[in-house]
Amino acid sequence: MKLIILGILIFAMQASYAQDWANTERYKNENALLEEPKQGENRVVFMGNSITEGWINARPTFFENKTFVNRGIGGQTTPQMLVRFRPDVLNLKPELVVILAGTNDIAGNTGPSTLEMIMDNLISMTELALANNIKVVLSSVLPAYDYSWKPELEPAQKIVALNKMIKDYAEENGIVYLDYFSAMADERNGLKDGYTYDGVHPNEAGYKAMEPLALEAIAKALTEN
Repeated sequence: MKLIILGILIFAMQASYAQDWANTERYKNENALLEEPKQGENRVVFMGNSITEGWINARPTFFENKTFVNRGIGGQTTPQMLVRFRPDVLNLKPELVVILAGTNDIAGNTGPSTLEMIMDNLISMTELALANNIKVVLSSVLPAYDYSWKPELEPAQKIVALNKMIKDYAEENGIVYLDYFSAMADERNGLKDGYTYDGVHPNEAGYKAMEPLALEAIAKALTEN
């Protein structure tokens, strides 16, 4: 009987995932409760994966008493973020969006993905934001020497190459590039031990290192663009 119930639960979870592959329902209630920005509010949405989602749990003070909105979802790839970009970014009418994405694409969380495919999705999100008068900060992917759940992928050099593509695109299009990688990488192009608990996700010290970089990039984008 227990196996039957477990099978039913797994089937229900798979069906739910298939129906809402991008998890657009995750922030539906929070989005509905969020009022329109007040005059001069400068709302900032952080769009991303578990690194963004985990930020508000590890360092809630970074988001307190600010006009910051966290819209990270663990495990997500850029095509999923692109699908939910309208409800979780555009419809919130922010002044600026900070996009941090790509590592889960390299990990193959939603299937094989080339660096060019990742860039296409990042560019599409950027263009959607700009078309709606929303400023953009494009973040580097955080360093990762290995993925514990897929140890054969050797992501470090792929991340280096993707970050170069993101930086080049940002510079060519007058978009602020937020470079977490340079401050957080070790000699192997992995995440420094003091900044992580698993080699991929930041710990509290990691987020503390990210915060001034993010604030600087946000200030630059709001004043220069």
